[in-house]
Amino acid sequence: MKRATVIGIITTVLGLYGAAAQNSQSPPSNPAPKAAPVADNGVSALRSAAEAKQYLFAFVYEQEDEETRAARKKFEAAVAKVTPASKSVRVDRSLPEEKEMVEKFGLQSAPVPIVLAIAPNGAVTGSIKAGELSEERLQGAVASPGLQQILKAVQEGRLVLVCLQNAQTKDNDAAMKGVKEIKADEGFSELTNVIKLDPSDPKETRLMAQLKVEPKTKKPVTVVVAPPGVMVTRMEGGTTKNSLKAALQKAAEGCSGSPGCCSPVTK
Repeated sequence: MKRATVIGIITTVLGLYGAAAQNSQSPPSNPAPKAAPVADNGVSALRSAAEAKQYLFAFVYEQEDEETRAARKKFEAAVAKVTPASKSVRVDRSLPEEKEMVEKFGLQSAPVPIVLAIAPNGAVTGSIKAGELSEERLQGAVASPGLQQILKAVQEGRLVLVCLQNAQTKDNDAAMKGVKEIKADEGFSELTNVIKLDPSDPKETRLMAQLKVEPKTKKPVTVVVAPPGVMVTRMEGGTTKNSLKAALQKAAEGCSGSPGCCSPVTK
């Protein structure tokens, strides 16, 4: 099967993998609460946002020039309107106290100013250049809970088995059979994440469209996603260890070996 990138879900971002901002939800019409005050530095802001289960928007820059000041003003006005309420931080990558943040997200040579959208679980779900800053782009970088899980896994270089089923889908046990066997296999267990989602969850409507799964499907669907966001295969109904193993092996063999790309599967 020809592998296809999951369009609109995962794109290369600063050496990591994030969601394309333009493909997320449109901003609501009601005004949102103002964003929390800017934190002292990037790492402390990450911790604070994770503890509060909030998004963090990081404004990364290096020089206090006219372009930076204009972009920051636009950023601060836009981030205050994002829903749900988010946190924000300014990151001057030239400062020693920002070294950990810069290295964590590979910001050493990023074109700045730039904004990173970081989910509560630490996944980068969007990057926005200064010239493209707007409330719509920031809001668009907020990914659904399911997408956040997928992005986190692939950014850690892991293969993902996305199991889409609920009480209305039939043969759920048969669909999970191969998945459970793969997770029990020592050759795959350390390399593979299993994410179970309800296809009818309204929060995941856009993700289901991108995965080509009907929200009211009567059959469980299993989707295999590999770094850097390649949808290797999708299977309806039951799964077997051999069919999933073949798909995972194919994904691993196609990996470039670059940072964030999965390690080869040997078993």
